[in-house]
Amino acid sequence: MKSSVLTRYRVMAYVTAVMLLVLCTCMVFKYGFDTGEDVTFAVSQAHGVLYIIYLIFAFDLGSKAKWPFGRLLWVLLSGTIPFAAFFVERKVVRDTLPLVSGAQPAPAEA
Repeated sequence: MKSSVLTRYRVMAYVTAVMLLVLCTCMVFKYGFDTGEDVTFAVSQAHGVLYIIYLIFAFDLGSKAKWPFGRLLWVLLSGTIPFAAFFVERKVVRDTLPLVSGAQPAPAEA
């Protein structure tokens, strides 16, 4: 597997996670303080488009890494849970890095 597949996923995981946090903040202002309706609409639209791109890249990574359906589903849904994408991205990278072509295997301890 090429490293670009993992890099695309990582970038979109962070972008989607940050946009979800911004969206949650906008929702608090919209419904809690009755302000920022236009900003909330714009952020929600941007997050929606970015989440679709995230789904495509995560599915691509999952199919190339040959993940089971349950794991793929968890990774796909992590873009909808605030803060989850940050933790899932770290675990995915740690588990997928050995599959990347050109990656050096970890040295064996003596």
